[in-house]
Amino acid sequence: MTRTHTIDIRIYYEDTDCGGVVYYANYLKYFERARTHYLESRGISVTEQLQQGTQFVVVHAELDCRAPARYGETLTIDTRLAEVTRASLTFAHVVRERTSQRVVVEGAAKLAATDLAGKVKRMDQVLVDRLQDR
Repeated sequence: MTRTHTIDIRIYYEDTDCGGVVYYANYLKYFERARTHYLESRGISVTEQLQQGTQFVVVHAELDCRAPARYGETLTIDTRLAEVTRASLTFAHVVRERTSQRVVVEGAAKLAATDLAGKVKRMDQVLVDRLQDR
């Protein structure tokens, strides 16, 4: 499970605080985009999962801010699947400023698979296998 997926995020004025630095909560939004791209790169559509009765709910998220990112910079987010169980996924993220490659943020998010009513459920084995590249 070491395959990494990378996306770029350009920092706009709306992403920053009054000092021109990315507001910390926006990294959680960037992580969400990166996870969606990661799943899509494996042929997994979040919309199709919802239509089939499975949604993914963040149950834990963490981030460690290492350096400021500023308006006008472009960030590169590397995402990998750190752990898969029958009922959860844990993604690890590393955010770097694209030009300098300095690490800006490191973080992770654990998502539980639930039915549409929010009850934890087991993921289909085909989905688990696709996530694990089997």
